[in-house]
Amino acid sequence: MNAARHAVITGTGSYVPSRVVTNAELERVLGTSVEPFVSETLGIRERRFSAPHESTVDLCEPAARQALAAAALRPEDIDLLIVATDTPEYISPATSSVLHGRLGTVRAGTFDVNCGCAGYVTALDIAAKYLTADARYSRILVVAAYAMSKYLDLHDKKTATIFADGAGATVVEVRAEPGVLASELFADGRYCEGMGIFAGGTAEPITAEILARGERNRLRFVEKYPRELNEEGWPRIVRSVLARAGRRVDEVDQWLWTQVNRSTIEVVMAHLGVPMSRAHTVMHKWGYTGAACIPMALDDAVRGGRVAQGDLLVLTGSGAGLAMGCVALTWQGAAEGGA
Repeated sequence: MNAARHAVITGTGSYVPSRVVTNAELERVLGTSVEPFVSETLGIRERRFSAPHESTVDLCEPAARQALAAAALRPEDIDLLIVATDTPEYISPATSSVLHGRLGTVRAGTFDVNCGCAGYVTALDIAAKYLTADARYSRILVVAAYAMSKYLDLHDKKTATIFADGAGATVVEVRAEPGVLASELFADGRYCEGMGIFAGGTAEPITAEILARGERNRLRFVEKYPRELNEEGWPRIVRSVLARAGRRVDEVDQWLWTQVNRSTIEVVMAHLGVPMSRAHTVMHKWGYTGAACIPMALDDAVRGGRVAQGDLLVLTGSGAGLAMGCVALTWQGAAEGGA
């Protein structure tokens, strides 16, 4: 009888660029106040922007190497490399191909995942299914990165105050003990034009006119997303995932949510009847890093001693598209990112 194959996170890593951008600095650039809304409602006090010479893969590489070190693995031990991003290195080739060459993951296949800010949770879901279904794969490196400062109009108050740069990574391995317990993906394409960078693809190729206008080639909020998409959608998806995992809301030790709006997290935690002390947040120091924010928050929680052996974690991400994903898992790694 074949032994059970479970997908377990064995190492975490993260990276942020060195440039710190405070709310006060943005107020000077914008010529208007952003407070107290940005710090008190969104929960963002500062964020990191990459340097002009830094690209998405420059963010990915140190986060990936940190996760590999935490799992006590070498790049050549990896069977599959998945990169989740919607700020790719190029339109083509894939960002994962570029990172593959940088890291030297010589045995690994690669592909990118782009479903906006739900990217990491989606990639983790995919990795878990590879590991449980196919004996060819035993160690998968999942990296999520965001270099959205490259696409910001710093005179657009709606986007300049929120978005930032960073990367997070996890090593996911086959183990006999349970790790990932259940997962679920959800989408609603009716909201696909609510927010995005709309020029640069086949629908709107870059032209001199688009560059001169400087709008469609920059990140824009076109329509306001209804609050209930997250405030009602997050509780719905986590209850569904926990039910399939055979666990209860009150058993969850740590909740990791998309880090775009602290007030939304507070509303959802209150709806679930869970104290905010169980929701680790990092937007106050790193801003909103899209697909990367959940693995960055996970790494920060692990290295800060907020996650213990056997803890039940629920990771929920959502973003443009609309795309949403949720994974429930048992933490089997040791504190400080080690396996």
